[in-house]
Amino acid sequence: MRKLLLLFALAISNFAASQEWQTNFEEAKKIATEQDKNVVIVFSGSDWCAPCIKLDKNIWQSEAFKKEAKEEWVLVKANFPRKKANELPKEQTEHNRKLAEKYNVEGSFPLVVVLDKNGKVLGKMGFKNVSPEEYIKMIHALEKK
Repeated sequence: MRKLLLLFALAISNFAASQEWQTNFEEAKKIATEQDKNVVIVFSGSDWCAPCIKLDKNIWQSEAFKKEAKEEWVLVKANFPRKKANELPKEQTEHNRKLAEKYNVEGSFPLVVVLDKNGKVLGKMGFKNVSPEEYIKMIHALEKK
């Protein structure tokens, strides 16, 4: 019984996570094409960039953003942690670096890049100290440019 509960808990947590952040851009583009959605890439320094941490806490973790994102976008997180304890696997670090070379040549953190399902950049923006609802509107504004 205990094993069954553990498996059930893992299945639920995997389902919840799967609707949120992708770490593989090619997989995200495939999902975006299948679901006819745009892709939102977030370049973040999760353990050293204060605006990145604030954006995560105030926007990405908000119920308003989660609800909108589930309906509208495929999310990709390109994280660049600095602390040894938060080090990503080599393959993920390399994947994120290649994404940055293509979509974040400025080296900005945080940087939010909105792409169509084919990978064409629709717009970019950084940290804004606004409500989740206002940030959502700003992302949608990038899509309409």
